[in-house]
Amino acid sequence: MKQNINLKEFNTFGIEVFAKEFLALSSKEESIEFFKNNPLENENFLILGGGSNLLLTEDFDGLVIHNNLKGIEICEEDDNSVTLKVGAGENWHNFVLHSIELGYSGIENLSLIPGNVGASPMQNIGAYGVEVKDVITKVEAISISTGDVFYFSNKECEFDYRSSIFKTSHKNQYFISSVEFKLSKQPNFNVSYGAIKTQLEEHGIDENSLTTKAISDAVIAIRKSKLPDPSEIGNSGSFFKNPVISEVQFEQLKKKFKDMPAYQLPQGGYKLAAGWLIEKTGWKGYTEGNYGVHKKQALVLVNYGGASGLEIYDLSERILLSVQQKFGVTLEREVNII
Repeated sequence: MKQNINLKEFNTFGIEVFAKEFLALSSKEESIEFFKNNPLENENFLILGGGSNLLLTEDFDGLVIHNNLKGIEICEEDDNSVTLKVGAGENWHNFVLHSIELGYSGIENLSLIPGNVGASPMQNIGAYGVEVKDVITKVEAISISTGDVFYFSNKECEFDYRSSIFKTSHKNQYFISSVEFKLSKQPNFNVSYGAIKTQLEEHGIDENSLTTKAISDAVIAIRKSKLPDPSEIGNSGSFFKNPVISEVQFEQLKKKFKDMPAYQLPQGGYKLAAGWLIEKTGWKGYTEGNYGVHKKQALVLVNYGGASGLEIYDLSERILLSVQQKFGVTLEREVNII
């Protein structure tokens, strides 16, 4: 246990705030023992992984627990697939590259997403036509109040758009220790997303020469061209979720904004592009002092160095208000505000 620790290096926004107490847990056994002896249900605590999906707005007057559980092992394997158990503290992108190197497919479209493996089921991370719920079979988690170990099946996780029970009904109740992924040995490529097709065509890659690595490389190139590297510019990736609206509201908006992009959902309604809405309200590229909105992607708020979390939060509030006033659409933040 350490006291008064600067969390700047533990969040991708690079916000300088301090934790009253800080503890890193590096094994399942160590974690079980800690939570059995220190039930935290009534304590002020924060579970921290890669720090890629949160905005710290003030010093944390409590205990920050850094999830540092590592390891990748094979649970099951046959000619067509393999199930891997991955420690929650493993870097997500490194895990994707590791899987590709071993010839496994299913998460190549999720390359270069920041954060650690433990956040993937919490957020149901997704990109370029793929969501992690499509490959997760089981989540192992430790009860924060008792230290008991629980296993959640894919169905029990209640995955939704950028959400799961670990963000909703079970928030702050479990410490995710590992996640199991079922990946394919027989690639089933997903290149339906237009930007991937274009990137592959530019490099002369057609369906006959397509590989899992080629798709990953294409996704990495696309993300690098649009999104800032957190190691260079503080950010948490997409700050806002793409909003879902009713068909009636969509028809009304489409009459007024004919070029508005939208995706019709199988269950009804339409998903709008939050980045487009923000750009059309004039925020793309906006800079104030040492923070602002990224010049290439309006979904991304950035800290150019030295900004406070409160300043960035205030900016997000102004963006929410602008979009609501112009379109009548309520945006929702994807990041957690602490």
